[in-house]
Amino acid sequence: MRFWISRPGNTSALPSPEVPVPAPVVGTGEPEPVEAALSDHEIDLIRASLSVVEPLAGEMTVYFYAILFARHPEVRPMFPPGMDAQRGRLLRALLRIVDLVDDPGSLVRFCGHLGRDHRKFGTLAAHFPAVGECLLASLARYAGPAWTTDIAAAWTKAYGTVAGVMISAAEQDAAVRPAVWPATVVHRVPRGHGIAEITVRPDMPYEYSAGQYVSVETPWWPKQWRYYSAANAPREDGTLTFHVRAVPGGSVSEALVHRAVVGDELRLGPPMGDMVLDAAVHRELLFVAGGTGLAPIRALIEEVARRGGRHQVDLFLGARTGDELYGVDDMLRMSQRHHWLTIRGAVSHEHIPGIRGSLPEVLAEYGPWYQHDVFLSGPVQMVVSAGETLTLGGTLPERIHHDPFETPVLSTP
Repeated sequence: MRFWISRPGNTSALPSPEVPVPAPVVGTGEPEPVEAALSDHEIDLIRASLSVVEPLAGEMTVYFYAILFARHPEVRPMFPPGMDAQRGRLLRALLRIVDLVDDPGSLVRFCGHLGRDHRKFGTLAAHFPAVGECLLASLARYAGPAWTTDIAAAWTKAYGTVAGVMISAAEQDAAVRPAVWPATVVHRVPRGHGIAEITVRPDMPYEYSAGQYVSVETPWWPKQWRYYSAANAPREDGTLTFHVRAVPGGSVSEALVHRAVVGDELRLGPPMGDMVLDAAVHRELLFVAGGTGLAPIRALIEEVARRGGRHQVDLFLGARTGDELYGVDDMLRMSQRHHWLTIRGAVSHEHIPGIRGSLPEVLAEYGPWYQHDVFLSGPVQMVVSAGETLTLGGTLPERIHHDPFETPVLSTP
């Protein structure tokens, strides 16, 4: 119960509304499409009200957690002692849901991911009305006079939809797999520049697809989970390797890079993400990686190899300087083994032999790529800029694949 998406409700001066939450449906597979779609008018009301509170979003999330813990103290132990990062996640999830409110298919898929992922926090169906009540109250308080009964009704309906999908997804997931997987560190390799490769072996079978990302909890910072992409396709021995960069002030990343040793036990959440090879429709693939964004790209390349090299792959690696061109030697060795893989490295802030320029600039020079499926991974600015460059060059937006922007692999400097 971390990224809660709830409907605004009353202010503190108003009685607490009852936030209806549909009963979960136990089954298998993805959650069913929602039946009670929002009308265009309701969508407009939700987006307009969010635009009113957005300038005060930071204060609103502080208020939300304050009243949630005051009214429902039983949920406080589910959260880490420090709440700064958690408040940001709530806001990003809320913005993402509002962004998808007129796209039922994507909304169901996103909320299904949230529902499955929230199992690791101990979230139960009974928690959803409490969260809905408090988030509605927070939105109403910060919307002020702009809050109306029609807006409250629209948010309540939307929250019921979101909560129902999350509950259903969690129930279905619980029927087939655990909420968390204990995993032991079996190998650790320092890579320089504050990067380490951490390989873990889960205690139970861990099924995932190349390109997906995984939440990780360390024993030193309980209840603080951070997302890392697996840098390998599924292996016979069940191990996963993560490329972790120590971010200043990042408690989990610094612990993994500077403190973790072989034998330490971590915990993994369920795999997430749709940036997988099966999403591609073209035989020609373009992979673009900046920094530790190489991790999921490497996993995808291994998956192409596992499937017999039926794709032609162009890989572009980018960095500011040659020393920061992370993982290029490993990828060059891989290209020597696979004729279908072509690799180019580019640096943007250093004059050295080879390609110079930012990745979007280099892509424009070597394009066009309109007959390719494109997979992007790296800093947000690179992903956004590369996506715009490719779209201008004729690549269809639906053929450009990347993780959600709130995923740390797309936000690490």
